[in-house]
Amino acid sequence: MGKKKHILAVPNFSEGRRKEVIEEIVSVFKDKEGVKLVSVEPEYDFNRTVVTAIGEPEPLKEVLIAMAGKAYELIDMREQKGTHPRIGAQDTIPIFPLRNITLEECVELAEEIGKELFEKYQVPVFFSGQNARTEEKRSISYIRQGQYEGLKALLEDPSHPDYEKRKPDLSVDGKLSEKAGATIVSADVEGLTAYNVFLGTEDLSIAKRIAKAVRGPSGGFSTVRAVGIKFPERDGVVVSMNMFDCANTPLYRVFELVKQEAKRYGVQVIGSEIVGPVKLEYLLNNLEYYLGLEGLRQEQILESHLME
Repeated sequence: MGKKKHILAVPNFSEGRRKEVIEEIVSVFKDKEGVKLVSVEPEYDFNRTVVTAIGEPEPLKEVLIAMAGKAYELIDMREQKGTHPRIGAQDTIPIFPLRNITLEECVELAEEIGKELFEKYQVPVFFSGQNARTEEKRSISYIRQGQYEGLKALLEDPSHPDYEKRKPDLSVDGKLSEKAGATIVSADVEGLTAYNVFLGTEDLSIAKRIAKAVRGPSGGFSTVRAVGIKFPERDGVVVSMNMFDCANTPLYRVFELVKQEAKRYGVQVIGSEIVGPVKLEYLLNNLEYYLGLEGLRQEQILESHLME
């Protein structure tokens, strides 16, 4: 018998405040054979929830389509507000190869997910990542420019110079759905790791300056996107990062740069956190660095033998 194939999915939907709605949307994962729900992380300020799930291709596809259906039913984009950029109720469905499966197979599955979503619910679909129809659409941030409100207005004007470039890949009329917006479906090699570093100051401008030094476009790491923000529920400010390649740009390198930049403002780094699941190798490369370990192998971790 062949080895089972496993895919990682990290979809997010645009609701992070109404507990009963979040529970109903993720209820589709309950008791689903061949799928494991790893985490559900609502973010109140962002008003979105990030779901992490691992599954075999077919059952995972079914459950992701069902989840989107619930999000379309229970979230109204005309009323939705939050600090996280978004264009739809089921905003993104990104999938990644996890075990015994190729990127090509994931790309094919993402195509199926997008097409079945559109056929079933008639909600517009954008393909991104490896499934992007144009180079620009490889980036989710390009597709999300202007967010739901801005993109909706742009697509209502076919004479707009960017109309052809920005319109959905699958849609009934080239417009966003009034209630559901649109969904971005993608397959890629690597998922992002969400990483926050906490600073011992209430001065938000310092966090923003450090974020600028860390992120790719303004001179930092090409695989890191960063913002300086304040979490109302805790003291201090935060450099909040999406890291797209922790194998080549390890967490420790970014952590040390934030510490170095903070020092010039006389500010202490008081801790950091990884938001959501993380690959074991992304923790081990930090252990190797800080302990100066030589030749550490993943199979030396006893628990890794339980994963087979």
